[in-house]
Amino acid sequence: MKQTFANVIIDISHEKVDRTFQYIVPEPLKDKIRAGVQVEIPFGKGNSLRRGFVVEVTEKPEFDIDRMKEIAGISPDRVSVQSQLIELAWEMKRIYGSTMNQALKTVLPVKQKMKRREKKTVRCRLTREELAEALKEARRRSYRARIRLFEAFLETEQIPGEVVEHQLNITAASLKPLVESGAVEVARREVYRDPLKGLQKEAAQVKLNADQQAAADTFWDSYKERLIQGPEGQKRLSRDRTWLLHGITGSGKTEVYMEMMDRVLREGRQVIVLIPEIALTYQTVMRFYKRFGGRIAILNSRLSAGERYDQWELAMKGGVDIMIGPRSALFAPFSNLGLIVIDEEHEGAYKSETMPRYHAREAAGIRARLSGADVVLGSATPSMESYSRALSGEYGLLRLQKRASSDSRLAQAEVVDLREELKAGNKTMFSRSLSEQIQDRLSRGQQIMLFMNRRGYASFVSCRSCGEAVQCPHCDVSMTLHKNGRLYCHYCGYSLPMPKLCPSCGSPYIAGFGTGTQKLEEMTKQLFPQARVLRMDADTTAKKGGHEEILSAFEAGEADILIGTQMIVKGHDFKNVTLVGIMAADLSLNTPDYRCAERTFQLLTQAAGRAGRGSQPGSVVIQTYRPDHYSIETAARQDYEAFYSREIAYRRMMNYPPACRMSAVLFAAKDEAALEHFCRKASERISMILKGFSGPCQSIGPVNAPVYKVNDMYRKILYIKCENCDILDKIRNSMDVLTESGAGTVQVQYDVS
Repeated sequence: MKQTFANVIIDISHEKVDRTFQYIVPEPLKDKIRAGVQVEIPFGKGNSLRRGFVVEVTEKPEFDIDRMKEIAGISPDRVSVQSQLIELAWEMKRIYGSTMNQALKTVLPVKQKMKRREKKTVRCRLTREELAEALKEARRRSYRARIRLFEAFLETEQIPGEVVEHQLNITAASLKPLVESGAVEVARREVYRDPLKGLQKEAAQVKLNADQQAAADTFWDSYKERLIQGPEGQKRLSRDRTWLLHGITGSGKTEVYMEMMDRVLREGRQVIVLIPEIALTYQTVMRFYKRFGGRIAILNSRLSAGERYDQWELAMKGGVDIMIGPRSALFAPFSNLGLIVIDEEHEGAYKSETMPRYHAREAAGIRARLSGADVVLGSATPSMESYSRALSGEYGLLRLQKRASSDSRLAQAEVVDLREELKAGNKTMFSRSLSEQIQDRLSRGQQIMLFMNRRGYASFVSCRSCGEAVQCPHCDVSMTLHKNGRLYCHYCGYSLPMPKLCPSCGSPYIAGFGTGTQKLEEMTKQLFPQARVLRMDADTTAKKGGHEEILSAFEAGEADILIGTQMIVKGHDFKNVTLVGIMAADLSLNTPDYRCAERTFQLLTQAAGRAGRGSQPGSVVIQTYRPDHYSIETAARQDYEAFYSREIAYRRMMNYPPACRMSAVLFAAKDEAALEHFCRKASERISMILKGFSGPCQSIGPVNAPVYKVNDMYRKILYIKCENCDILDKIRNSMDVLTESGAGTVQVQYDVS
């Protein structure tokens, strides 16, 4: 009988998750040991019993078996949140083909232990008579620091530590003898760094309309039926369920989320809310804070290390019961998780670009199953996968078909053919209709949003003599000209000054072509000099608080026009915006991806949904060179069902997800020849594996990635279409063997759709 071994982590605090110790799994425990199980193990020379967590079970020993120790037993303690997160990491490793180490570092994202912040108070322990005597003695001896302190104590018995240090200029060394003599006491209280400081809670609760109330009630009736007392004494669900909340733009999905959350929280359970963009944090948190106040913590990359650590600690210790943030917030250390809400679930930001290449939607489903919780996915433009599962009954489907406000209507859309504008002699970025409508809104004191999904001043720089575009030397992409006169690569960050002569032929006829948000801002100010203009893109929001600063200024009416990339069209609610201009609607249709029509429809519908969210009617102008494309036609009507029926027909015809399961194997190397050699061997191995599988299987590639070189790494992709998901395990094991055999320094990653 084969022996099995467990890799065990001793300390799962924040600092290190990569130090594991291997133990033999005794025969009686073989069926009970899995990733996440808390065990007792003999540790060190004295073999003292320590608690640890199993992170991996394997049949491959890493050391001499004769020198290895056995697991002593399974810990009798109830299942902890750490156990859940480790089991989640194991599932992610299995599904997405990462190493366990990569998965652990993903689910335990706060690793650096920070110094605790303390609030000190200095208190006088002397009576009034003793204080007067001490002050007299200090004056006699000219102890200036003591004089300042004792005089302050005459006014108050307690002084904040920062006042003592900074205003009275009294050092710790000066305080020490007074503390030792018992004259003074220094009290210390741990305080948490609060990124939400200054927000005001408002008790007002929005009354739900009939659609919203029906969605909340349907969810809760199902939730209540499945709510049971768990073995650990906490409430949990007998079985988890995923819901799709499909509501048109402005239908009030957030209010429905909050009603669901309120009911779950009343049962003593906790909630995670995922949002796709940091840009959404400000408005989203404001709305949730008004309802739930200090029960909220947030996690995002713009917080300081200290703030992130404190928010994590608050969640771990039960100081909050709602966590809001992008996909990393999914791994918040909640021990009694009851609900995961994923807002704008269709967004590409929920897909990780590093190993493991997980999707938050799928990972949320795994965590919900482990925690006994429900998942609610919300979107006006659901992903094809989610809507397909909702129609099949795999997900529960909740619909919001009206706008939340009774006096609000969907914006009227106009599609402008830019080819016709050119024929009419209009060579500006603004169609005649859009220009007229901007002037009209400015005269009425209403606001405008202009969307262009490309930042920078010019999309590329090219030579008119030889036709060569200036490319990044490290990536297979053209560089983007910014207004500061520098060229930037938006893939690796490399930059250089705008050349005066063509690097290829030396011609002086070199210039920027195309348009980005910077150029759009400049043209807008020229055409509408009376307008106050703000721009929101990756460049203007780079500093901490950049998103909040721009959005709050626009909401307060300090600007008439907001120009931006896709970060301005997601989830924002500005009541005075009555016009949205979409400058180049077909940009995303030209990408080599089977999802390009879906992404175009989603972007345009979300952008159109920003107009007319108040009592004033809204308009949308969609400028395009492809007005007859079905994604643009259906987006103009905000008709998701019509788009879905067209798109799913194409997916079924071409056998793309969700009509099938598709996996991708990604290869990358600095040496192009080594990459080619490895891919040939990999292709041969994968072909042999596919032949041994029953049922339809198809492999495509390896082919060059859409961007072949990024940051000096050459990249190829091999696609596999197959219903049997187990095939990826066999392929991964085969690739691991190939990598270990010394076939070259090639990185291999796996992706599942």
